[in-house]
Amino acid sequence: MASSGDSRYLEVKAGVKREEPIVVDIDASAGEAKDTGVLVREGAEATVVVAVHGAGAEDTTSASLVRIIAERGAKVSLVEIVAAGSDARHLEGVGIDAAENAVVECRQYALGGAKVAVGFATNLAGTSARLNLDMRYLVDEGATLDVNHVCRQRGRVTRSQITTSGILKEHAKKTMRETIDLIHGAKGAVGNEIETVLIAGDHVVNKTLPVILCDEDDVQGNHGASIGSVSPEQLAYLADRGISGEEATALFARAIFDDAVIHAPEASSRAAALSRAEEFLGAEMARDVAEGLGLTESEESAR
Repeated sequence: MASSGDSRYLEVKAGVKREEPIVVDIDASAGEAKDTGVLVREGAEATVVVAVHGAGAEDTTSASLVRIIAERGAKVSLVEIVAAGSDARHLEGVGIDAAENAVVECRQYALGGAKVAVGFATNLAGTSARLNLDMRYLVDEGATLDVNHVCRQRGRVTRSQITTSGILKEHAKKTMRETIDLIHGAKGAVGNEIETVLIAGDHVVNKTLPVILCDEDDVQGNHGASIGSVSPEQLAYLADRGISGEEATALFARAIFDDAVIHAPEASSRAAALSRAEEFLGAEMARDVAEGLGLTESEESAR
């Protein structure tokens, strides 16, 4: 990994709605490592984007650390697109502190990399602070994904919703740790977590580890997981209509890429998702993704 010399701090002033996203661009091929701090003042709004791209190499590891403080009434949108090549190794870390009535919306996409580790911790410290976290992932043949989501709910009437879904291909390994901690004093807090996993190959290692911790009365914590594969009956149904099992998996994967490109708020994150779509799905289907979402020729060629 390259030496960590790229650190920066940004502040969004109180009451300001920042239109331009704060972008953290990571080149996995160069083993880049970046440290970003963002302070969103009271009543302000900001979007933070992490875009990871590049082929990567066996002897390099890229990394991103993002720390966000959302003051009272602030709104933060975080979009992370990890779309490095099949040989890349990447470490992704996020820490968020949310004050009273702050709202954090996060979308994570783990689309590529030989070994990817994602750490995410949120502290809902203030009354009525909220977290909505939606993660989509694709773990390619022989790849490894390790995720640790933690939400600590300290304030009264806080809300958290953690939703994850993804596809595991042949010999893929995935560990998903999801912890909601309802801390003493968080009366009226509600936390939900759910995961849906599609097994699309043999010799897959899937570990789903949901945890609800509770040290308070008058709180709710819920978790669930659905893990399965396309049934023989479904495969037969698709085969009768000229769709093979491999093509069906590609359609499920395309839906994840579609979602990533739709929610990418600026050019570098869209380009990262489309470039990885071309590697994973092939040039023709990647072009269909771009055209189906109405991207211009210049936007598509930018990748």
